[in-house]
Amino acid sequence: MLFSSLVFLYYFLPIVLLGNILLPNRFRNTFLLISSLFFFAWSGVSYTIIFLGSILLNFMGGILIARQPASSVKRKIIFSCIAILNLSLLCVFKYGTFIIENLNLLFAEFEITEMDAPKILLPIGISFYTFHGLSYITDVYRGTTEPQRKLTDLSLYISFFPQLIAGPIVRYKDVSDQLTNRFLSPTMFNKGMYRFIIGLGKKVLIANAMAQLADNFFNMPLSELEMTSAWIGIIAYTFQIYFDFSGYSDMAIGLAQCCGFQFKENFNFPYLAESIKDFWRRWHISLSSWFKDYVYIPLGGNKNGKFKTYRNLIIVFFLTGLWHGASWNFIIWGFFHGFFIVIETIGLGKLLEKLWKPLRIMYCFIIVVLGWVLFRANTFEDAMEYYKVMFGVTEGPSFSLDALSTFINNEQLTALLIAITGSFGAMKMFNDSDLQATKTISPTAQISLDMAKLAFSICLVIVCTLYMVAGTYNPFIYFRF
Repeated sequence: MLFSSLVFLYYFLPIVLLGNILLPNRFRNTFLLISSLFFFAWSGVSYTIIFLGSILLNFMGGILIARQPASSVKRKIIFSCIAILNLSLLCVFKYGTFIIENLNLLFAEFEITEMDAPKILLPIGISFYTFHGLSYITDVYRGTTEPQRKLTDLSLYISFFPQLIAGPIVRYKDVSDQLTNRFLSPTMFNKGMYRFIIGLGKKVLIANAMAQLADNFFNMPLSELEMTSAWIGIIAYTFQIYFDFSGYSDMAIGLAQCCGFQFKENFNFPYLAESIKDFWRRWHISLSSWFKDYVYIPLGGNKNGKFKTYRNLIIVFFLTGLWHGASWNFIIWGFFHGFFIVIETIGLGKLLEKLWKPLRIMYCFIIVVLGWVLFRANTFEDAMEYYKVMFGVTEGPSFSLDALSTFINNEQLTALLIAITGSFGAMKMFNDSDLQATKTISPTAQISLDMAKLAFSICLVIVCTLYMVAGTYNPFIYFRF
C-alpha cells in the first residue's frame, strides 16, 4: 500500500489517525500494531509469517541476551546466533538468487554442474525491518538499552507502518520511551500532517514527473540517444530519487508525529553537500549513521592507522551498495562512493576546502550524478554504454531541439525547474520549523500564518488527489530495498 495512493490516503489513514486519537492511551499501541500488520499484509500475505517470525526472533533474542552476564561467552554466542539468523533471512530472500547466479558463472568456468536459480520474491521492507531488529539486539547486547519485555511494544517498534517500507531506520533506544510515554497535542498533530502533505506533494508532483522524464531517455535504444539527452535523463533521475525518497521520509516522519512519535531527520538537502563525505551526512542519514555505529566503529573506525581506516571505509561502502540491491551495479556504486570518501580522507578534502563553495557543491553534485547512472541502469554493461553516450565516446544522432522537445512536456519541464530550485535550498521556505519566526510574533500574524499553511495544504492535497485519480505514473523506487 503506497502512501501516494487513494486507498491509503482516503481509507486507511483516516481510520488509523481517528482511532489513535479516540482510543485511550492503553489501547493505542495495540491498535497501531494491528493497523501496521494490516498495512504490511496488504502488499502480500505470504511473507507476513516471515515478518512475524523476525519480530519474535528479536523479541526472544533480546530477553535471552539480557539474562546473561555482560562479559559472558554465552551472551556473545546468543547474540551472534540471533544476528546470524537475522542476516540469513536477508541473504536468502534478498540475495539468494544473486548468489546462485554468480556461483553458476564460477561453476561454468570449471565445468561444474550449475544449480537452479530460484526466483524468490523480495519481501517488502525486509532491509528496513532486518536493520531495526539488528540494531535492537546489538544495543541490548552492548548494554546501552534495556530489552523490551512486552511483545506488542517491540512488535510496534519494528512494524510501525510509517517507517516499515521505506524507513527511516529508527533506533529502538530513540523511541523506547515514546512507546509507553507519548503525548499527542493538536499542535503536534497539525505539524505532522503538514509534513506529510509536503512529502506527498514532493512524491506525486515532482518525483513522478521526474520518473517519466528519466524513463523517456533510459528506455530509448542507446543508439538513438545523444549526449544532451543522456545528461537530461540522468539529471531527471537524480531529482527523481531524491524527491521520491525524501518525500517518503517526510511522509513517514509526519505520520509518526501525527501518532505521537518523534523520528529523527533523514535528509538535509544532500545536493548542497560540498564533498562526498558531506553528502553522506545529508543523504539517508539513518542508513549512513547505522553503518557508522554498527559496522565502521566496531571495525576500528579511524583509530588503527590509515590503512585500516581506508579498509573500513571501503567495507562500509561495499555493504552500503549491497544493502540497496542484489546487483553488481549497486555494489560498484558503493565502491564508487567509497573511493571518493577515501581520496577525500587522504587529502582531496583539504584541497576542496580551499575552493569557492559553489565549486565544491558542483564537484560533489557531478560525482553523485555520475554514480546514479549505476543505480538507474539495468546492468553494468548498460551503465558503461550510457557513460559513453554522456561523454561523447559513442557517436549518436545529432542534437535536435525539436527531437528533444518530443520527450519533455511543459509539466515535466516545470517539475524539473521546481526540483532544481527545491534541491538547492528553495524548499526550506516550506519547512514547518522555518515558517516560525525567530522572535515571538503577534497572535494576528500567527493566525495568518496558520491560515496560509492550511490553504496551501488543502490545495496541495486536492492537486495530488487529482493526479492520483487520473492514474498518473506512480513508481516507487525504494520498494526493492
